[in-house]
Amino acid sequence: MNKQLWPAPAKLNLMLHITGQRQDGYHELQTVFQFLNFADTLEFKLRSDDRIIRHSENFDVPEDEDIIIRAARLLRERYLQKKSSVDKAGVDITLTKNIPMGAGLGGGSSDAATTLVALNKLWGVQLSVEELAEMGLILGADVPVFVHGFAAFAEGVGEKLSPISLPEKWFLVLVPPVHISTKEVFLNQDLTRDCSAIKLCDLSRREWRNVCTPVVVKSYPEVHQAIDIVNNYSKATMSGTGASVFASFDTRAQADDVLQKISKNPAIKSWICFVAKGLNRSPLHYFLESQFQNL
Repeated sequence: MNKQLWPAPAKLNLMLHITGQRQDGYHELQTVFQFLNFADTLEFKLRSDDRIIRHSENFDVPEDEDIIIRAARLLRERYLQKKSSVDKAGVDITLTKNIPMGAGLGGGSSDAATTLVALNKLWGVQLSVEELAEMGLILGADVPVFVHGFAAFAEGVGEKLSPISLPEKWFLVLVPPVHISTKEVFLNQDLTRDCSAIKLCDLSRREWRNVCTPVVVKSYPEVHQAIDIVNNYSKATMSGTGASVFASFDTRAQADDVLQKISKNPAIKSWICFVAKGLNRSPLHYFLESQFQNL
């Protein structure tokens, strides 16, 4: 089993509230994650030396900034080098990037989680899901949800996860060609940071909103435009800190019909627009079951 194709799915933040700010500057938030059947793919080929190399034809990031490389090194440095039999563990990782960067769809975090989960298996590290999730949190706040692989209500900085079951609707997703800095959004003085906390049991009875939306649309007119376009057909919501905007539909036919209509708009010719199904379980974990029976 030297080489396999592993999915790294996108996610949507169906809502996002900020309930406070900690002394270390991080924000206390509440959000709902659901996965999409729209994914990057990663291929892993074990090496006989200790090099970790990422290959990609459509993803150009310096090695020291590459979260995939960082994830692989973290796993190896903290655990694998304790075993003499794997001191030379290396890997070639081939990434096919489908999830737009800086879009609020979690592509980088998902790539990191898939790298941790895959190499945990392929290198025989045998860490638990909880241990991998703790390691993932070092890489980014969204990584644990991809490691756990279930739709979740998240609190804290995003690391406190409670599984939830949501309707698996079809989503139309629009991604304007702008890269939004999460850091800049959270530093913005106009950002609402005092939302009243929601209890999980009350989640279905509360109106879902994204408090980052007013801040983002002021600085990025393309996101404002995306929301206006989608609102003509269904309620538009921004995912995370943007730039992606989505709306839900009961059937794929409904979502496809709206996609066909908006695709005729010349103003969004350069945008990424797609339809995907919401999933309560990550495609990564379905893949694990089919290949390994368990994580």
